[in-house]
Amino acid sequence: MDTETPALGWLLLLAQLPSSPSSARVALWRRLRAIGATGVLNGAWMLPSAEPHAEFFERLRETVHGQGGTAFMFTVSAPSGDVNETIVRRFRADRSREYDEFAERCAAFLDEIGKETRAGKFTFAELEESEQDLEKLARWLPKIQARDFFPDERWPQSAEMVERCRVVLEGFAWKVYASEGVQASAEDASSEGAGAAKGDSARTPAGAPEPPSGGQAPRSQPSSASREATSDWRLGPLPYCGTPVRTPGGFAPIRTLRRRRGRLPGRGRWW
Repeated sequence: MDTETPALGWLLLLAQLPSSPSSARVALWRRLRAIGATGVLNGAWMLPSAEPHAEFFERLRETVHGQGGTAFMFTVSAPSGDVNETIVRRFRADRSREYDEFAERCAAFLDEIGKETRAGKFTFAELEESEQDLEKLARWLPKIQARDFFPDERWPQSAEMVERCRVVLEGFAWKVYASEGVQASAEDASSEGAGAAKGDSARTPAGAPEPPSGGQAPRSQPSSASREATSDWRLGPLPYCGTPVRTPGGFAPIRTLRRRRGRLPGRGRWW
């Protein structure tokens, strides 16, 4: 992936709020960080020049004024090469810290699955907890990528880490099903696996977004719908969404099972 520093314009927000209440400053900081703005000095924040970013800064300016503070927004033309490079390095350093934390969470997820596998703890409680952890990772990554205006190799590496977590959890899920006596036969599992693979292919959106090329900042922020599509495209369906489990009426995904009430075949408890 191209990591050369692009020559582009910037938006600068200068904001100052009263010292009390502190909650206003915290809320401002969180909103700026969530969109991917980087701080260059105390009270000075920058974003790549783009219409959605300008609208965002304008809304913040009005909010700061409404809270008794002062704020100004400026458009900065492409600065000299060394200044431009310094600004871009700040953005990349911010995302690098996020990617590092994300990688640590993925490694911890895999370590936990490995520990439970070695201990033979193939229980529904462990499976459900792991599924929830993977869902958190799946929701977190698109948020990081949405504010990664100058992506490098960390973008695809992070997507690969989540895919590895998904595959490992799927293998753990089958061990749980076998331990609970609800695993399909080898022949059924094989055919269902082939069908799931075909289904995954069909789920890939035709207009799935790619990482910005050439290090260029995106011209608009992705909508919530596009982020959901991005999540599906990068991660595919979570294991329990398509893994078959035997029921009195045949096979059904485990998520479907949770919405019904009945007894597992040959088992004496509710599911």
